[in-house]
Amino acid sequence: MAFLEADAKRQLLKGSINNLVDRAQTVGRKLLDVILPPKCLNCAGRVDLAHNICPQCWKELHFLSDPMCRCCGYPFGADLGVNYITIGDSLCGSCQNMDRAFDRALSALRYDDDSRRMIIGFKHHDRLEYATYFAKLLKQAGSRVFADTDMIIPVPLHKRRLIKRRYNQSALLSRILAEDIGVAHEPELLIRTKNTPPQEGNLNKRSKNVHGAFKVIGTNREKVKNRTILLIDDVYTTGATAENCAKALKKAGAAKVYVLTILRVIKPRTPI
Repeated sequence: MAFLEADAKRQLLKGSINNLVDRAQTVGRKLLDVILPPKCLNCAGRVDLAHNICPQCWKELHFLSDPMCRCCGYPFGADLGVNYITIGDSLCGSCQNMDRAFDRALSALRYDDDSRRMIIGFKHHDRLEYATYFAKLLKQAGSRVFADTDMIIPVPLHKRRLIKRRYNQSALLSRILAEDIGVAHEPELLIRTKNTPPQEGNLNKRSKNVHGAFKVIGTNREKVKNRTILLIDDVYTTGATAENCAKALKKAGAAKVYVLTILRVIKPRTPI
């Protein structure tokens, strides 16, 4: 009986301490907001919550939604022209003419001048405060594939590029998202074996740049086998990077590969 009473007292004391810590953290956050008011990530205007954008900047963003290609996520609402959609089919012209290595790709926003400024700041100018906000966008855009996902991984950087940039923006996003939705995070599962140049130019050029650039090695192959993997990247342009990552993962035995990016380049393309 004495043991039970002592244990109850310990639990009560622990609860009281936790409550005090929570209150102290809340007060600390409010005090910090008074001293350093949270600013919009995009325009630096005042916002209520840190790591967010203001209503005006939010209005300038173009969120992607249905209807879209059921494979690559290309939105049918864009100005594609009559040659890019087959009436009654939910595949875009590109996906009708090729077998994709990945099973589905989804993106949060359209790539344009407004979204470009944010992603450039995050990717090249150490604006790491964008990571939390971008992870929220990924969570919204990718909700339809999370239930089927076994693990989340980032598109890897080559070690030389990583040393130069000091961080992998995709790995930051994938870690936050994995923790938020409670899915395993495997940032070292896929490696980049070629230090490819910056991805510019048309599809054929981009495809050649990243051909054979990704690999699953060693014991990681067992982790991949028969698993559904969600691949995180910042921008989907032609799909060349996503395609080659998915090929490497499928070769290692992955059952499915989903792709989730913050931005998606939207422009008429010649069907592949």
